[in-house]
Amino acid sequence: MHIDDGQLVKPISTGNGEIDNKMGGGIPRGSLTLIEGQSDSGKSVVSQQMIWGSLSDGARVTLYTSENTVKSFIRQMSSLSLDILDYLLLRRLTVIEVSSQRAGLTAKEVFGKLLGAMGGDRLSDIIVVDSLTTFVTHTSAEDTLSYFEDCRDLCADGRTIINIANSYAFENATLARLRSMCDAHLSLRVEEIGDQLVKILEVSKIRGASKTTGNIITFDVEPNMGMRIIPISKAKA
Repeated sequence: MHIDDGQLVKPISTGNGEIDNKMGGGIPRGSLTLIEGQSDSGKSVVSQQMIWGSLSDGARVTLYTSENTVKSFIRQMSSLSLDILDYLLLRRLTVIEVSSQRAGLTAKEVFGKLLGAMGGDRLSDIIVVDSLTTFVTHTSAEDTLSYFEDCRDLCADGRTIINIANSYAFENATLARLRSMCDAHLSLRVEEIGDQLVKILEVSKIRGASKTTGNIITFDVEPNMGMRIIPISKAKA
């Protein structure tokens, strides 16, 4: 680990105090987290805020992405007013592109490669995988559960791992088992409230949260601002 003992116990922050408070103080370090939800519900934005908060707190972060190239990830973060270029240049942030098709690998083989890379990574404090959707939909429930079990073992060794996927990738029984297995579970959806569509983040579970968890966060994503919490009363107006 590359953060001192005082920082080590500090939960993973989004860099936004208002959102952190709603999440019970943040995601505890050394935990296994699942972020799942509908398409375009803000899953990646939530994880990107966590990446930013972690980097700001002095952590080293590795992102495995099947959703972006390095350049498009930099642009996406910049659009949220989160400048990560210096962290990349200082090697505090590593972005690794993951593609099963380009490498000619099966989904199960991708899981194996990911786990091998994570297990051999002694530098990163926090590892984010965005997203697992393609791989989960092309492999068995048993392979998916085995991947998460291996992630949990890595977390017991001190790593913090955040996995992201669309909800539709999982069968209901599998998702229920994953929710139980993970230390933290965040679920996102899009709802129509009044005359507007808003994103809903449900903090279903955060084991060991330092504060009472606020279950529901209603938010929108604004260019050059990032996540902006919308009070429920205002959203209904």
